[in-house]
Amino acid sequence: MTYTVRPLSDRTWLRPEGRRTPTRFSSSWPETEELLLAEVGRLRGRDIVVEVDLREGDLRVDGRPKAKAQAATPAVVVAFETVAHGPMLYRCDTFTTSYYDQGPAWQHNVRAIAKTLEALRAVDRYGATETGQQYQGFRAIGGGTPMPAAPPAMPRHEAENVLIHWSGGPGPIDERAYRRARGAAHPDRHGGDRTAWDQVERAAQALGLAR
Repeated sequence: MTYTVRPLSDRTWLRPEGRRTPTRFSSSWPETEELLLAEVGRLRGRDIVVEVDLREGDLRVDGRPKAKAQAATPAVVVAFETVAHGPMLYRCDTFTTSYYDQGPAWQHNVRAIAKTLEALRAVDRYGATETGQQYQGFRAIGGGTPMPAAPPAMPRHEAENVLIHWSGGPGPIDERAYRRARGAAHPDRHGGDRTAWDQVERAAQALGLAR
């Protein structure tokens, strides 16, 4: 499996300067590529496109960035097709870098997406998402530029399993479990990634625990 790099097709969602977070990742780009391709492969994905804030002239004929290409911003989009969930799209403009040896900042945002895929897949271990509900918020809309869809209401059985997972194990599903889950899923514990936090909040809303 491989991927193609393309210029960003939509820049309206980019963060303002000064609103990005210093990266907490230290993995190399080959390690990030390996993780991304592995996670997409586990979803039986194909036709991977990584959009980077580059110009067309910054890309080689094989669809990879030229050696001296510099992205205008760290923003990236990863899109691909899956058999079970249809077209998927993930965007990230969260992280930036401060030092040359950290590599391009956009590569750290690709890693954030790969780690998001890994985290979403982990939910399946508890049998709560057999129909892939955790992926529906990232389905791309056909026709024109794909955009993330609004997440659907979380089924009760899935919400219970999410709180069990993030609160640390079986036990009463109550406000104390909700507080523990919020603490474990807080973005500060996950390099600024809100995936787990948003799942916990949706679960709490489905169970009537969120205020």
